[in-house]
Amino acid sequence: MEAYKQEFIEFMVESNVLKFGDFTLKSGRKSPFFMNAGAYVTGGQLERLGRAYAQAIHERFGDDFDVVFGPAYKGIPLSVITAIAYHDLYGKEIRYCSDRKEAKDHGADKGSLLGAELHDGDRVVIVEDVTTSGKSIDETYPKLKAAADVQVVGLMVSLNRQEVGKGGVKAAIDEVSEKYGFPTAAIVSMSEVVEALDGTVITPELKAAIDAYYEQYGVKE
Repeated sequence: MEAYKQEFIEFMVESNVLKFGDFTLKSGRKSPFFMNAGAYVTGGQLERLGRAYAQAIHERFGDDFDVVFGPAYKGIPLSVITAIAYHDLYGKEIRYCSDRKEAKDHGADKGSLLGAELHDGDRVVIVEDVTTSGKSIDETYPKLKAAADVQVVGLMVSLNRQEVGKGGVKAAIDEVSEKYGFPTAAIVSMSEVVEALDGTVITPELKAAIDAYYEQYGVKE
């Protein structure tokens, strides 16, 4: 496993973003792990997170894009810190853009988006914390296309849970890719998390619970 992935996994645990135990997800599934990107709250944490997204995007999608877009709400700070980190790491000016849950009907920046104005031909990378159903993309992709004739270069999430999405066969990020026609990727996958933490944070009992969860909900290879 690449060193940056090992470091990112340890960073998620240290930041109390990735937790293990008994959790009930929005889907109703009972999960032995849970990820909450809202737990990144300090300047140092946000700096590291932005660099991780920038490095993963650089590696998977390259530098030929203009805008990083973060769906509201958690995607808003993700888009900002990724744009900053991209400039710091690669010297490239990337604009940030996000959507509003409720359109603003007054002022110079009225509309359904905030941040950079989108233009026809803009190449966009979408950033999210985790994709479990693809619902946020279903909501925000039409807003992107309504604002301008943009091209989505890809979707980057921090963790691929590697469990079936709404269709019950493929992972949610793969369903997004199939539906909209752009590539999707994650900084790390849950299988890499298990590999990195097995025998330390992940005890034999916890490993058995994770295996049982994936037996029921995991993507079948």
